[in-house]
Amino acid sequence: MTLRPEYSLVHSEFNNFLFAYVGEEKSGLQLTVLSALARLGLDPWAEAARLSGLTKEAATSALTETISGLPGGDWEAADQRAIAVRLVGFLPRRSGTSAKSPQGDESGGAKSKAAAPSWVPWVMLGAALLLYFLWQQNG
Repeated sequence: MTLRPEYSLVHSEFNNFLFAYVGEEKSGLQLTVLSALARLGLDPWAEAARLSGLTKEAATSALTETISGLPGGDWEAADQRAIAVRLVGFLPRRSGTSAKSPQGDESGGAKSKAAAPSWVPWVMLGAALLLYFLWQQNG
């Protein structure tokens, strides 16, 4: 199964956001958005897609709340919004969907396009089996 382009690490439109530096943890390790979201139990690519579909203000508010849920780092509570503003700047903007979630937009069209070709191998397998059984009866 091939990954959708937005989930591909090589060509993901979310790479700038996901690999952006959030801050330094108390242990001295650098924390990226990707590792921060994963530690909070969120799918980093799905969250990036969701945030990029929001207005900048809504994305900033949501990301500020997410950052506040992280275990302590070198940032102060007062810095969380500034960090979120900087990180939201790395998100790609969706034209025409600034107030909508990308999951809502993809639920119909994208899934039906992706699901349509999945039946082709099954039809081919069925046809091959049918031909094989017909060949066996005649041979």
